[in-house]
Amino acid sequence: MLTKEGERSMHFRKLLLLAFLFSCLAPNLLTAGTLKVYWIDAEGGAATLVVTPAGESILIDTGNPGERDPGRINKLIREEAGLSIIDHLVVTHFDRDHYGGAADLSKLISIGTLYDQGVRPQDRARVGEAYLNLECEARLVLTPGDELPLKQSANGPKLTANVLGILQRNIQPNGLHQPNPVPSSGYSRKEPDLSHNANSVILLFEYGDFQFLDAADLSWNLEEYLVSPYNLVGEVDVYQVDHHGLDRSNNTHFIHSIKPTVAVMNNAHKKGTGPQTVAGLRSSPGIEAIYQIHKCTREGEGHLNTHEDKIANLKSGDACDGNHLFISVAADGESYTVNVPRSGHVGKYKTR
Repeated sequence: MLTKEGERSMHFRKLLLLAFLFSCLAPNLLTAGTLKVYWIDAEGGAATLVVTPAGESILIDTGNPGERDPGRINKLIREEAGLSIIDHLVVTHFDRDHYGGAADLSKLISIGTLYDQGVRPQDRARVGEAYLNLECEARLVLTPGDELPLKQSANGPKLTANVLGILQRNIQPNGLHQPNPVPSSGYSRKEPDLSHNANSVILLFEYGDFQFLDAADLSWNLEEYLVSPYNLVGEVDVYQVDHHGLDRSNNTHFIHSIKPTVAVMNNAHKKGTGPQTVAGLRSSPGIEAIYQIHKCTREGEGHLNTHEDKIANLKSGDACDGNHLFISVAADGESYTVNVPRSGHVGKYKTR
């Protein structure tokens, strides 16, 4: 039979155990039900990680081959997101800085389902045996109108990830898509894009009122067809700036049609931040903030940068720290924050 002193000692030990367990669980409890989007520094490549409220991971593109980009992706998934598997890997198109890290990444972390446009005979030599034979649980070919099979959280709004287009084919307009003609003056198309960029997967994420668009490296004329004669996107909260911010993409009519509140540019120190792109973003109706993965260090073009607090990496070349930035969407989908760990900046925004 325990004495009063023994009972108090046991009670105290229980309190210590509960305090320890709470300290371990508190971070997860505080973020339970949130949707997170991470931009991993692939030095001008692409690697965007979405972590769902149900705890699934969706990686969009894998950066370049080698140790650097796959290593950064693996580290962030494990250490920042606290996960040990990529449930869904979407390869948007077969440019090296988007698909190149996939095979090396598969050796570092387990991959569930790999989604791409399908490797056509003419693409086999381009992607190589390493990509064709990388280890994953399943492979699926995406088509316009597909929806990724995502688990839903017990609370909060539904999360969807829909394919609006791929291989230069878009979904068909329906009664919900609004007419949106091109401007009658002051607008022109560019030369047709014959590269793999034109084949990019276009993904629209929706979580309650929150919308996030990732159209990879979609080019100028094809961006037009996504919003005209009908706007197949609507208006979004967050826009991952197409093609790393290059002027071969980021059609001004397109940007002004989707009216992002926040734009995130996965550029490099001398890639992206195109003058036409930056002008289109800054003049877009409703834009509140532009974020960059890298500071533009091209001589005489510093004026194209956003405020330094909103830039993940200020150093260039081998001195780059490889910092990320991320968005956290509230459990009800009605607000979100953009976080830049390097500077400590936290931007707070309301969904539309």
